[in-house]
Amino acid sequence: MAINEYRNYDPASITAVILAGGAGRRVNNQDKGLLQWHGAPLIEHVLTAVPAEIQHILISCNRNQEQYRHYANTVTDSISGFQGPLAGIYAALQAASTPYAFILPCDSPCPPPDLLAKLYQAHHKHHADITYANDGERGQYLFALLNTQLTNSLGDYLASGGRSVNQWYRQLNSVSADFSGQQHAFRNFNTVGDITPQA
Repeated sequence: MAINEYRNYDPASITAVILAGGAGRRVNNQDKGLLQWHGAPLIEHVLTAVPAEIQHILISCNRNQEQYRHYANTVTDSISGFQGPLAGIYAALQAASTPYAFILPCDSPCPPPDLLAKLYQAHHKHHADITYANDGERGQYLFALLNTQLTNSLGDYLASGGRSVNQWYRQLNSVSADFSGQQHAFRNFNTVGDITPQA
């Protein structure tokens, strides 16, 4: 579990959103969130990274909904054809009833324990629309805190054909939170070979 000493936010104001809606093309079209790593599906590892006090959790998925519902409520893309992470975020923003959405990808099981706290701190310091992690080498755009009031903005962007997370962020007041030196914490599993040696 994430450590409570990091908390600087109202847990009731945040919905954790786990993105598990990809087509899994680089893992033989398997559902990444359900792939086994260290004896448990990746989704279980990511859920342990959500602070225990966060009660609102959504899993954004496009298949295997029944399995995912064992862990949390689910949402499904309203845009067909596996249109990328923004489509999953859009579905979650439409469903969320809190002011903020804390975004995590299902294929990165070891994010920093103070991830949410540092995102929240930077978010409020800069009065941001979106705050994302930066590992000192590059932006980690799918580790983010978003205002859920961005639903219409994201819907318009998707309707225009936009799919790039970074380009949508650039249209808004987006800032980064510094996680320099923690590149390992943002490691994601892109292929079966990334996962099976440690399964």
